Amino acid sequence: MNKMQMFTMLDKMKERFFKASDAIWEHPETSFEERFAAGLLCGLLREEGFDVTRPLAGMETAFMGRFGSGHPIIGILGEYDALYGMSQEADALSPCGGGEKGHGCGHNLLGVGSLAAAVAVKEYLQENGREGTVIYFGCPGEEGGSGKAFMAREGVFDELDAALTWHPGDINAANSVSTLAVFKVHYRFTGRAAHAAACPQLGRSALDAAELMNVGTQFLREHIIPEARIHYAMVNTGGKSPNVVQPEAVNSYYIRAPKLSQVRELKQRVDDVAKGAALMTGTQVEIRMINSTANVIPNDVLSDVMAQNLEEAPLPVYTDEERAYARAFADALEAPSTLLTDLAAKLGEKAAGIAALAAGREIYDFAVPNFRLNMCLSSSSDVGDVSWNCPTSQIMAATMAAGTPSHSWQRTAQGKSAVAHKGMLYAAKVIAGSAVDLLENPELLHQAALELEKRLGGESYVCDIPADAKPVATESDE
Repeated sequence: MNKMQMFTMLDKMKERFFKASDAIWEHPETSFEERFAAGLLCGLLREEGFDVTRPLAGMETAFMGRFGSGHPIIGILGEYDALYGMSQEADALSPCGGGEKGHGCGHNLLGVGSLAAAVAVKEYLQENGREGTVIYFGCPGEEGGSGKAFMAREGVFDELDAALTWHPGDINAANSVSTLAVFKVHYRFTGRAAHAAACPQLGRSALDAAELMNVGTQFLREHIIPEARIHYAMVNTGGKSPNVVQPEAVNSYYIRAPKLSQVRELKQRVDDVAKGAALMTGTQVEIRMINSTANVIPNDVLSDVMAQNLEEAPLPVYTDEERAYARAFADALEAPSTLLTDLAAKLGEKAAGIAALAAGREIYDFAVPNFRLNMCLSSSSDVGDVSWNCPTSQIMAATMAAGTPSHSWQRTAQGKSAVAHKGMLYAAKVIAGSAVDLLENPELLHQAALELEKRLGGESYVCDIPADAKPVATESDE
């Protein structure tokens, strides 16, 4: 079996994967609650002859499926968690309701597309009698839960020679980029209740402390590096009665910066602000690390391999009906994503043709060249924790209309479309083809490992999640 035969095999199996992706879309589950999705994916792996381990790293909805033996060992990462606040109706051109769980980041596609790639690599190993191992990792809780970080803390990725993955988007690209490291921290203030009119002097307001912390952090923002981000939510304001001094309050903070070391330093400064707020109000503060996510360590060697396979795998061909579908969504966007045009603007003449190629298209039906960007995005991903442990690369594949923003009801609405299905299958082919290249040319893995070592500069992975911390489901993270 060669790569083109492997791609043909995926085409023959596609309806099975489309059905699985649609089923996960129809059963949206948020972080660490993905029981339906995990069960469905594990069932598919077992049917394909994978040795399945579940639970994994102490998480009920984490698992892995292994096939083959010996090196190289290639990991393929899958995600399948949903978001809150989506309008969960397929093909809708306007929001319908709100607040429901929904796949506003396309993880129903991500999890199944990665599994399809793992199945293709399994078939390649089996048909050709090759030594090598492919492992599909079912990774829960990417949306704010840092599932892969908990897995990395337990050494799940230590044996890998490389890890490959993808993400649904509106472009096809394999560029080397980093992301911001992030800590999720809860600050729980405890005071003393009292009648706010009759005896306010007896009270100690935890809500005052929480508000003062937010004010203090606002002043702190002027004195941090411009790439850093600090954002918060007041997840517990202590009650609904103004005439009661609130005895408890909780702030939830995300603290981000390009490097883990920078986030660690910044967290100490935010901690000091919280302690000062408690001191000012006569309250106590408990600081609890919920989870952490490392910055992604890019790898040019693997990105080059993935970019080559973006060219080798046949791009999706869209019907007139599918293009009209995408055009309707593109035209309805009030605030379209400008990722591709922003990228072209930053690269200047180097990417002058990209903006022109994209102009007016309802689907970005081309592969973006690998410009080896080595830039840091302002988002975060727990793929970063994998990338500290082995060479890692992630592509994007177009599964929606041009300009569709992330974490939106528009992305949710397109999650079962033919455009989404074709993009998912294309991503599976690119990942599978890349894995085959690594299996056939272990020297690429050696070069990728040397690059990782150089980029780490003597640092080694340290998970900042405390050893006794457990994954926290989105619904109960207050």
